Amino acid sequence: MSGPARDAGAPLPVQQRGRPRSAAVDTAVIESVLRLLEGGVTVGELSMERIAREAGVGKATVYRRWAGKEALMLDVLRSLEEDAPELAGVSVRDDLVALLDFLRRRGLAKRSSAVMRTVVGQVQAQPRVWREYHETVVAARRESFRAVLRRGAAAGEIRRDVDVDLLIDLFVSPMLVRAVLHEWQELPAGLAEGIVDTVLDGVRP
Repeated sequence: MSGPARDAGAPLPVQQRGRPRSAAVDTAVIESVLRLLEGGVTVGELSMERIAREAGVGKATVYRRWAGKEALMLDVLRSLEEDAPELAGVSVRDDLVALLDFLRRRGLAKRSSAVMRTVVGQVQAQPRVWREYHETVVAARRESFRAVLRRGAAAGEIRRDVDVDLLIDLFVSPMLVRAVLHEWQELPAGLAEGIVDTVLDGVRP
């Protein structure tokens, strides 16, 4: 039995809880979902009841933490994320390289991790979860790039007439194409530097 139907365009709800939730239970549930997916269970085949059984907790315990499977899958996706690198804030070029090399290493991890490939591949077919993931995790990554580029424009290192969001795409897209669309291509060390230097050559004043 699933939770109550909700507006398909509404954001995933935040549960209100009367007491602090147990991090151990949260981890057990998320790890159970990852095990099921790794074992070949599809997102469509997952149910909150099955997840609760796998985690060894009651269904009510799961529903107290997540309003439904979509909200749970969003946290599963987030559990695969790593903290973005801390930026020195001195050289715009070096900060861009650090951010882009983080994506390169994420691409390598995705290729080597069956769990990550399975989760990302299946969740892409869940529009609300995928959109919410982009509006939170991906948007935060883009904001990191945006802050560095604005700093570069203010310092005169980047032309001010260049659209910042377009510029982010010019930096990020080559890495994503190799990591996601062209999985046979290598993601060598130095790739981030090559992309950043090539793009910066075209947008310097």
